[in-house]
Amino acid sequence: MKDNFSSGSDLYARYRPTYPAAVFEYLYSLLSSFENAWDCGTGTGQVAHILSQRFAQVFATDISENQIAHAAPAPNIHYSIQDAAAPSFPPDTFDLITVAQAIHWFDFEKFYAGVRSVARQGALIAAIGYGLLSINKPVDAWVQQLYRQVLGNYWDKERRFVDEDYQTIPFPFQEEKAPEFVQKYLWSRQHFLGYVHTWSAYKHFVQKNAYDPMAPLLAQLSELWPADEQKEVRFPILLRAGRVHSR
Repeated sequence: MKDNFSSGSDLYARYRPTYPAAVFEYLYSLLSSFENAWDCGTGTGQVAHILSQRFAQVFATDISENQIAHAAPAPNIHYSIQDAAAPSFPPDTFDLITVAQAIHWFDFEKFYAGVRSVARQGALIAAIGYGLLSINKPVDAWVQQLYRQVLGNYWDKERRFVDEDYQTIPFPFQEEKAPEFVQKYLWSRQHFLGYVHTWSAYKHFVQKNAYDPMAPLLAQLSELWPADEQKEVRFPILLRAGRVHSR
Protein backbone atom coordinates (compact mmCIF):
# COMPACT_ATOMS: atom_id res chain seq x y z
CA MET A 1 0.00 0.00 0.00
CA LYS A 2 1.26 3.47 -0.85
CA ASP A 3 1.97 5.97 1.91
CA ASN A 4 1.46 9.46 0.44
CA PHE A 5 0.49 11.16 3.67
CA SER A 6 3.15 10.59 6.34
CA SER A 7 4.71 13.92 5.43
CA GLY A 8 2.62 16.92 6.43
CA SER A 9 0.37 15.01 8.82
CA ASP A 10 -0.20 18.19 10.82
CA LEU A 11 -1.59 19.86 7.68
CA TYR A 12 -3.72 16.81 7.00
CA ALA A 13 -5.22 17.00 10.49
CA ARG A 14 -5.86 20.74 10.17
CA TYR A 15 -7.19 21.11 6.64
CA ARG A 16 -8.76 17.85 5.46
CA PRO A 17 -12.58 17.80 5.53
CA THR A 18 -14.58 15.49 7.75
CA TYR A 19 -17.96 13.91 7.06
CA PRO A 20 -21.52 15.01 7.85
CA ALA A 21 -23.11 13.55 10.98
CA ALA A 22 -25.91 12.28 8.72
CA VAL A 23 -23.50 9.78 7.13
CA PHE A 24 -22.86 8.11 10.47
CA GLU A 25 -26.49 8.23 11.54
CA TYR A 26 -27.31 6.41 8.31
CA LEU A 27 -24.67 3.74 9.00
CA TYR A 28 -25.83 3.37 12.60
CA SER A 29 -29.40 2.83 11.38
CA LEU A 30 -28.15 -0.33 9.66
CA LEU A 31 -26.59 -1.76 12.83
CA SER A 32 -27.97 -3.51 15.88
CA SER A 33 -24.71 -3.90 17.84
CA PHE A 34 -22.21 -1.19 18.76
CA GLU A 35 -19.51 -3.14 20.52
CA ASN A 36 -16.44 -2.91 18.25
CA ALA A 37 -15.59 -0.82 15.20
CA TRP A 38 -12.46 -0.90 13.05
CA ASP A 39 -11.48 2.33 11.29
CA CYS A 40 -8.94 1.21 8.72
CA GLY A 41 -6.60 3.75 7.15
CA THR A 42 -7.57 6.06 9.99
CA GLY A 43 -5.07 8.81 9.14
CA THR A 44 -5.33 11.34 11.94
CA GLY A 45 -8.34 9.63 13.48
CA GLN A 46 -11.15 11.88 12.28
CA VAL A 47 -13.63 9.05 11.70
CA ALA A 48 -12.36 7.01 14.65
CA HIS A 49 -13.15 9.89 16.97
CA ILE A 50 -16.70 10.13 15.65
CA LEU A 51 -17.21 6.37 16.03
CA SER A 52 -15.87 6.48 19.59
CA GLN A 53 -18.92 8.48 20.64
CA ARG A 54 -21.17 5.54 19.74
CA PHE A 55 -19.10 2.35 19.97
CA ALA A 56 -17.78 0.75 23.12
CA GLN A 57 -14.37 0.24 21.50
CA VAL A 58 -12.82 1.61 18.32
CA PHE A 59 -9.68 0.11 16.82
CA ALA A 60 -8.00 2.54 14.43
CA THR A 61 -5.14 1.48 12.17
CA ASP A 62 -2.86 3.08 9.61
CA ILE A 63 0.47 2.27 7.99
CA SER A 64 1.77 5.77 8.79
CA GLU A 65 3.38 6.25 12.20
CA ASN A 66 3.37 10.01 11.65
CA GLN A 67 -0.36 10.10 10.93
CA ILE A 68 -1.09 8.09 14.08
CA ALA A 69 1.11 10.48 16.06
CA HIS A 70 -1.21 13.34 15.07
CA ALA A 71 -4.43 11.40 15.68
CA ALA A 72 -7.13 12.65 18.04
CA PRO A 73 -7.08 10.62 21.29
CA ALA A 74 -10.06 9.19 23.17
CA PRO A 75 -10.19 6.68 26.03
CA ASN A 76 -11.90 4.02 23.92
CA ILE A 77 -9.84 4.44 20.73
CA HIS A 78 -6.96 1.99 20.31
CA TYR A 79 -4.52 3.20 17.66
CA SER A 80 -2.00 0.88 16.02
CA ILE A 81 0.24 0.77 12.96
CA GLN A 82 -1.02 -2.04 10.75
CA ASP A 83 -1.30 -3.02 7.11
CA ALA A 84 -4.95 -3.02 6.01
CA ALA A 85 -4.40 -6.37 4.29
CA ALA A 86 -3.16 -8.13 7.43
CA PRO A 87 -5.19 -7.03 10.47
CA SER A 88 -4.05 -8.54 13.77
CA PHE A 89 -7.50 -8.93 15.31
CA PRO A 90 -9.36 -12.09 16.32
CA PRO A 91 -12.16 -13.47 14.14
CA ASP A 92 -15.73 -12.27 14.73
CA THR A 93 -14.58 -8.99 16.30
CA PHE A 94 -16.21 -6.10 14.44
CA ASP A 95 -19.76 -4.85 13.96
CA LEU A 96 -18.63 -2.02 11.66
CA ILE A 97 -15.56 -1.56 9.49
CA THR A 98 -14.95 1.88 7.99
CA VAL A 99 -12.32 3.06 5.56
CA ALA A 100 -12.43 6.78 4.81
CA GLN A 101 -10.70 8.36 1.80
CA ALA A 102 -8.28 5.45 1.71
CA ILE A 103 -9.78 2.36 0.08
CA HIS A 104 -8.60 3.41 -3.38
CA TRP A 105 -5.00 2.93 -2.17
CA PHE A 106 -5.60 -0.65 -1.02
CA ASP A 107 -5.07 -4.01 -2.68
CA PHE A 108 -8.80 -4.74 -2.81
CA GLU A 109 -8.61 -8.53 -2.80
CA LYS A 110 -6.20 -8.70 0.14
CA PHE A 111 -8.07 -6.04 2.10
CA TYR A 112 -11.42 -7.74 1.65
CA ALA A 113 -9.91 -11.03 2.77
CA GLY A 114 -8.72 -9.26 5.91
CA VAL A 115 -12.18 -7.77 6.41
CA ARG A 116 -13.82 -11.20 6.22
CA SER A 117 -11.31 -12.61 8.69
CA VAL A 118 -12.23 -10.17 11.47
CA ALA A 119 -15.86 -9.16 10.77
CA ARG A 120 -18.83 -10.63 12.54
CA GLN A 121 -21.38 -12.37 10.36
CA GLY A 122 -23.61 -9.67 8.91
CA ALA A 123 -21.25 -6.86 9.92
CA LEU A 124 -21.28 -3.64 7.91
CA ILE A 125 -18.37 -2.38 5.84
CA ALA A 126 -18.45 1.24 4.68
CA ALA A 127 -16.09 2.82 2.16
CA ILE A 128 -16.41 6.57 2.66
CA GLY A 129 -14.78 9.39 0.74
CA TYR A 130 -15.25 12.79 -0.82
CA GLY A 131 -14.89 14.01 -4.37
CA LEU A 132 -13.46 17.20 -5.79
CA LEU A 133 -14.76 20.28 -4.01
CA SER A 134 -16.89 22.95 -5.68
CA ILE A 135 -17.27 26.62 -4.73
CA ASN A 136 -18.61 28.73 -7.60
CA LYS A 137 -18.09 28.76 -11.36
CA PRO A 138 -15.05 31.10 -11.49
CA VAL A 139 -13.19 29.40 -8.62
CA ASP A 140 -14.21 25.95 -9.85
CA ALA A 141 -12.62 26.76 -13.21
CA TRP A 142 -9.43 27.74 -11.36
CA VAL A 143 -9.54 24.44 -9.43
CA GLN A 144 -10.04 22.45 -12.62
CA GLN A 145 -7.04 24.15 -14.20
CA LEU A 146 -4.86 23.19 -11.24
CA TYR A 147 -6.35 19.73 -10.76
CA ARG A 148 -6.37 18.53 -14.37
CA GLN A 149 -3.94 20.67 -16.38
CA VAL A 150 -1.17 21.51 -13.92
CA LEU A 151 -1.31 18.43 -11.68
CA GLY A 152 -3.01 15.97 -14.02
CA ASN A 153 0.09 13.85 -14.64
CA TYR A 154 1.06 13.86 -10.97
CA TRP A 155 -1.97 12.07 -9.57
CA ASP A 156 -1.45 8.40 -8.74
CA LYS A 157 -3.43 6.07 -10.97
CA GLU A 158 -5.63 5.13 -8.00
CA ARG A 159 -7.09 8.64 -7.95
CA ARG A 160 -9.42 7.61 -10.77
CA PHE A 161 -11.54 5.68 -8.27
CA VAL A 162 -12.29 8.97 -6.49
CA ASP A 163 -13.04 10.73 -9.78
CA GLU A 164 -15.43 7.86 -10.56
CA ASP A 165 -17.23 8.38 -7.22
CA TYR A 166 -16.09 4.97 -5.88
CA GLN A 167 -18.59 3.35 -8.24
CA THR A 168 -15.86 1.38 -10.04
CA ILE A 169 -14.09 -0.10 -7.03
CA PRO A 170 -14.71 -3.82 -6.54
CA PHE A 171 -17.22 -4.21 -3.71
CA PRO A 172 -18.13 -7.89 -3.20
CA PHE A 173 -20.65 -7.39 -0.41
CA GLN A 174 -24.43 -7.30 -0.12
CA GLU A 175 -24.73 -3.60 -0.84
CA GLU A 176 -27.08 -1.18 0.85
CA LYS A 177 -28.43 1.65 -1.30
CA ALA A 178 -27.09 4.78 0.33
CA PRO A 179 -28.62 8.26 0.04
CA GLU A 180 -26.60 11.19 -1.28
CA PHE A 181 -24.67 13.36 1.16
CA VAL A 182 -22.78 16.66 0.84
CA GLN A 183 -20.37 18.25 3.31
CA LYS A 184 -20.39 22.06 3.41
CA TYR A 185 -17.98 24.56 4.97
CA LEU A 186 -17.31 28.27 5.07
CA TRP A 187 -13.62 28.57 4.23
CA SER A 188 -11.20 31.41 3.84
CA ARG A 189 -8.89 31.43 0.85
CA GLN A 190 -6.02 30.55 3.18
CA HIS A 191 -7.84 27.47 4.45
CA PHE A 192 -8.59 26.40 0.90
CA LEU A 193 -4.91 26.71 -0.03
CA GLY A 194 -3.96 24.73 3.07
CA TYR A 195 -6.25 21.96 1.90
CA VAL A 196 -4.73 21.94 -1.60
CA HIS A 197 -1.28 21.58 -0.02
CA THR A 198 -2.41 18.17 1.30
CA TRP A 199 -3.15 16.80 -2.19
CA SER A 200 -0.86 13.89 -3.05
CA ALA A 201 -0.39 15.24 -6.60
CA TYR A 202 0.71 18.61 -5.19
CA LYS A 203 3.34 16.83 -3.10
CA HIS A 204 4.52 14.78 -6.07
CA PHE A 205 4.87 17.93 -8.19
CA VAL A 206 6.93 19.77 -5.58
CA GLN A 207 9.17 16.75 -4.99
CA LYS A 208 9.91 16.45 -8.71
CA ASN A 209 10.10 20.12 -9.71
CA ALA A 210 11.13 21.90 -6.48
CA TYR A 211 8.66 24.76 -6.86
CA ASP A 212 5.06 25.50 -5.95
CA PRO A 213 2.74 24.67 -8.87
CA MET A 214 0.15 27.12 -7.53
CA ALA A 215 2.53 30.09 -7.56
CA PRO A 216 1.75 31.15 -11.16
CA LEU A 217 -1.98 30.90 -10.45
CA LEU A 218 -2.20 32.75 -7.13
CA ALA A 219 -2.71 36.22 -8.60
CA GLN A 220 -5.75 34.99 -10.50
CA LEU A 221 -7.14 33.27 -7.41
CA SER A 222 -6.66 36.46 -5.36
CA GLU A 223 -8.90 38.31 -7.79
CA LEU A 224 -11.57 35.62 -7.55
CA TRP A 225 -11.32 35.15 -3.80
CA PRO A 226 -10.32 38.13 -1.61
CA ALA A 227 -8.27 37.25 1.47
CA ASP A 228 -10.90 38.60 3.89
CA GLU A 229 -13.81 36.71 2.30
CA GLN A 230 -15.23 33.34 3.26
CA LYS A 231 -16.89 31.17 0.63
CA GLU A 232 -19.11 28.10 0.86
CA VAL A 233 -17.17 24.98 -0.08
CA ARG A 234 -19.05 21.79 -0.96
CA PHE A 235 -17.65 18.27 -1.02
CA PRO A 236 -19.75 15.47 -2.56
CA ILE A 237 -19.61 12.47 -0.22
CA LEU A 238 -18.78 9.05 -1.67
CA LEU A 239 -20.29 6.06 0.13
CA ARG A 240 -20.47 2.32 -0.49
CA ALA A 241 -21.91 0.23 2.35
CA GLY A 242 -22.50 -3.51 2.44
CA ARG A 243 -22.95 -6.60 4.58
CA VAL A 244 -20.16 -9.08 5.24
CA HIS A 245 -21.75 -12.53 5.07
CA SER A 246 -19.06 -15.06 4.26
CA ARG A 247 -15.40 -15.84 4.82
